[in-house]
Amino acid sequence: MPYLFSSESVSEGHPDKVSDQISDAILDEFLRQDPRSRVACETLVTTKKVIVAGEIRSNATVDVDSIVRRTIKKIGYDRPEYEFDDQSCEIINLLHSQSVDIARGVDQNSGDGEGKTGAGDQGMMFGYAVNETDNKMPLGLYLSHLLLRELAQLRREKDEIPYLRPDAKSQVTIEYCEDTHQALRITNIVLSTQHDDFDEDPSVMSRKISEDIRRILIPRVKARCTPDIQRLFEGEIDYKINPTGNFVIGGPHGDTGLTGRKIIVDTYGGHGAHGGGAFSGKDASKVDRSAAYACRHIARNLVAAGVADRVLVQLAYAIGVPEPVSFYLNTYGTAKVDVKDGELAKMVYSIFDLQPHEIIQTYKLDQPIFEETASFGHVGRTPGIKKVNFGTDAEPDIKEIETFTWEKEDRVDDLRKLFNL
Repeated sequence: MPYLFSSESVSEGHPDKVSDQISDAILDEFLRQDPRSRVACETLVTTKKVIVAGEIRSNATVDVDSIVRRTIKKIGYDRPEYEFDDQSCEIINLLHSQSVDIARGVDQNSGDGEGKTGAGDQGMMFGYAVNETDNKMPLGLYLSHLLLRELAQLRREKDEIPYLRPDAKSQVTIEYCEDTHQALRITNIVLSTQHDDFDEDPSVMSRKISEDIRRILIPRVKARCTPDIQRLFEGEIDYKINPTGNFVIGGPHGDTGLTGRKIIVDTYGGHGAHGGGAFSGKDASKVDRSAAYACRHIARNLVAAGVADRVLVQLAYAIGVPEPVSFYLNTYGTAKVDVKDGELAKMVYSIFDLQPHEIIQTYKLDQPIFEETASFGHVGRTPGIKKVNFGTDAEPDIKEIETFTWEKEDRVDDLRKLFNL
């Protein structure tokens, strides 16, 4: 019997994602000024209000209010009728110094310059990859993100669908073959998008939104997909567009947002596993973030190298201790090499240095690269280059830095050599 699996995504205007982006924008500014900054920044957003709290250790001087307002405007909350906008919202800043106990645990071994920085906390982290999309991500989540990225582009174009507002959610259900776990078809697409208030009958507006989504958005999404994925759209799909009928009140005015409440959207859409720790607002000494990126990098390269079709990687740490306390690997029976998963894990672990300091250096995680991760997923993204001014407006110092480095398939040759592939 076939089985169904659903994954969801949310837009950058979703209240939880607004919080994530504010937290990561603040983190980026601290890192831009001081790469050794230690940041744990949490944000709450609600009607006309932003509360920022957390622990900071840094030599940087950051205008938090300015960063918050810039981020809100960039997302698209720039109109008073949203009841949350960049000009009128009240900002309460409760950031304070990092605990000396935490600082001691992280830095106690780092004075020798030999990369002995301890983990910022205990915990377990996971990475996952599967060979069903080009970016080695689960198909349902891949499509859920893609729907909202294209919807955001349509909103910013203000042309074909001019009435869109920033808040939106998507969900895609895939039917899989029980024996092969191959995707057979898309059965359901659920999409709710915030929209302007109109004098028309709400039922008329609801029909228009549904028609516009199916006529304009869906073809744009299909055009971004490979032919194999495009074919999954050919069957009968049950579309549920704005199923409540009206979605005018949204964003932080419609629902309070908090940093770290969309961890499944941020990762693998329910596939694989999640250690429980959120990412946004945390500098890379927090292994919740940095080690999860390292796990993803290992999993993606294993799949790209043809070692397995599906891989889950787990790391675990103790606070203040550089070396992981465990490394686990599961290929779900899809391994293409004649090695059991336990031995495979030992072999893979031998070629990756997974101490926190080495992870930070390998993936260049002391750079201001995190705001972009805070919407449409921290994983499955395209590595790129961004230009950052490390100076001042008066004396700029523009440098190019790499983004989404953990998505590089740059250890494929090493893994193929390791397993004689």
